[in-house]
Amino acid sequence: MAHADRPELGDGPRRSPIVQIFLNPGSGSYSSDRIRALHDAFAAHGATVIQTVCTAELPVIAENVDHVCIAGGDGTVREIVSAVARSGRSIDLGIYPMGTINLLAREGLYPSDPRIFVRRMFAGDPPRSHFPVAIGDRLFFVCASVGPDSAAVAQLSPRLKRLFGRLAYAIAFCPVLLDWPRRRIRLEVDGQALDCEAFYLAKGRYFAGPWSFAPRAAVDQPVLHLVAFARMARRDFLAFVWALMRARPIERLKGVTCMTCTALSAESEAALPVQADGDIVGTLPIGIRLGETALRFR
Repeated sequence: MAHADRPELGDGPRRSPIVQIFLNPGSGSYSSDRIRALHDAFAAHGATVIQTVCTAELPVIAENVDHVCIAGGDGTVREIVSAVARSGRSIDLGIYPMGTINLLAREGLYPSDPRIFVRRMFAGDPPRSHFPVAIGDRLFFVCASVGPDSAAVAQLSPRLKRLFGRLAYAIAFCPVLLDWPRRRIRLEVDGQALDCEAFYLAKGRYFAGPWSFAPRAAVDQPVLHLVAFARMARRDFLAFVWALMRARPIERLKGVTCMTCTALSAESEAALPVQADGDIVGTLPIGIRLGETALRFR
């Protein structure tokens, strides 16, 4: 779809904003009625709306787009925002929550009412910065981990998530409990060596829903929060989960190292799976570093 170039000041009336909505019908809470209401709400604000259904192909950002709206879960968000980052264009982003967990949407406090969501997108408030994190050749935006959690995520399938929603993660954890993974991991954190059996990285506040292992983490701050467990036996993991659920300081747990950093590498004798924002993004060894260019979220 072709659109006129953006007019300069004094060239006449400004054109209507162009919004590209990326939608994923396979997302956990996808609703065609809500998508239709979202489209109508943008149109009511005078926007030209382009709807793009996500496929297995790399997403393509349309020309002259002012806003990209992602209607999907964290995996969809990661792929679309990564495409915006690769484009090098200054495009305002918004996340309409329509997935299983919606961590980044939770970080941004995005409303589920389409009309309120669109009013917020066009309110004219300054955009919020978000520093993404490069993990291997991909990006993540809220959290990552290697350990029992990533082993469980590796058991997940899209079909399981569609059928059971958030409960799918608990189901995927059952085989992990039977065959508990304990492998030595060597971290190099900003030049410092650290051995552990599991580690967690926070770019944002939330993890696996409303919980937080790094409550001081913030998406708009150029820093990563690392939590590394020297031991991760079943009882250590249960202590971690109990502390999460009761909002207790994780640093008080035995054998835990907490620090901030901007880059790290991780390796192990085994090709352990790495999860980021709820999906497997690679295996060890892997390098992780904070991005230098902030993205713009409305």
